[in-house]
Amino acid sequence: MWENCLKRLETVLPKDQVTLWIRPLDVELVNDSITLEASNDIILNKIRTHFLTYIKAVLKELTGKEVAVELKLKQINHQPQTTPFVKKKSTTIKITDHLDPRFTFANFIEGRSNTIALAASLQTATASRVEENNPLLIYGSTGLGKTHLLHAIGNEIKKNNPKEVVCYLHSEIYVNQMVKAIQQKSMDAFKQKYRSVTALLIDDIQFFARKERSQEEFFHTFNYLLEGQKRVIITCDRYPKEVNGLESRLKSRLGWGISVPIDPPDYETRVAILKEKAALIQVDISDEVAHFIAKQLNSNIRELEGALSTLKAHANFTRKKIDLKYTKQILKELFKVNHQIVSVENIQKSTAQYYNVKLSELLGKSRKRSIVRPRQMAMFLSKELTDKSYPEIGELFGGRDHTTVLHAYRKMNDLLKQESELSEDKQKIVNILIE
Repeated sequence: MWENCLKRLETVLPKDQVTLWIRPLDVELVNDSITLEASNDIILNKIRTHFLTYIKAVLKELTGKEVAVELKLKQINHQPQTTPFVKKKSTTIKITDHLDPRFTFANFIEGRSNTIALAASLQTATASRVEENNPLLIYGSTGLGKTHLLHAIGNEIKKNNPKEVVCYLHSEIYVNQMVKAIQQKSMDAFKQKYRSVTALLIDDIQFFARKERSQEEFFHTFNYLLEGQKRVIITCDRYPKEVNGLESRLKSRLGWGISVPIDPPDYETRVAILKEKAALIQVDISDEVAHFIAKQLNSNIRELEGALSTLKAHANFTRKKIDLKYTKQILKELFKVNHQIVSVENIQKSTAQYYNVKLSELLGKSRKRSIVRPRQMAMFLSKELTDKSYPEIGELFGGRDHTTVLHAYRKMNDLLKQESELSEDKQKIVNILIE
């Protein structure tokens, strides 16, 4: 019955949502009741607030009667497996996890742009079987929360089982340590260190590009950990196959597990992030100020944090209240630079270039599917990434009515939830715009 329920849910919900949130639940059927066990409080709350109504409705549809559904947490007991690295002599190497305790799943702001990455990260951190979602690759532009998720995964693993040997490091540090090991003739110790962990979290894998010796060593470490049923979680600023200078065999290995994108935050998420970050650094901002900043800055989270830090510093110095007028005054130059970078015109050119269509066709009247889809994408991005209204965007797209832009936005918004390939197209265009 549960498998039929899952299949039915996939017809009323986005399939990736069912795959990432609902399928991993442990299920127990007893008479006319069902118990769903989640491995984490956040997953449990997600099921309760977003999916429980759908689950109950589908179960009633399939059985013809009400089915009692109980949600509860399951007991997790990760037992780290140890596959000792063969070394010349017995040594003990201390491994520091380098995890930042400030970054957790609890304070990660979820939005439409990152819900899949968050779900996959949670499942990886709490899965009872290590091979689930292993390796996990999270890719997206700078400042979108990839590093936060890496630390959150590590912190969650350690919370569930303090005996786990977790190590987070930036790929640049890995390269520098390896160079030092070569110079000091201590490569065996270097290999032992990173092959002794039960979870390796590597940030910004694109830094390995054109560093052949580092790639080769990491390739072998990567294989060693996967064969030993250890977790490997990696981030990259784009899909690895697009990184010039990465060896094809490494790109192939990175595709063994699950790859999930993380996109620039949408408007509502940016507002939520601003309020959360403001509370953390003890800056009092009104909803009006938060909404204004969110409309002006739309590419990444670091820009939002930078705006708040700037406001705080100026307000402390001048002892003035941070209201809307003061915000506009202090952040005027920052907003000006941002608008110069991301404009409707730039979006149109970048989208036309990406889809290999003429700009004149994108702005013209053609109803060919090969033109309509890129046009709708450009309209969607214009609304997401600029402060232009629907009528203003319509005017810039050949004098179209605002209802045309609104339809394009809603259509693309729905398609992005259903088609992962289209989401990748969107992310690639955004990467072009903000690089």
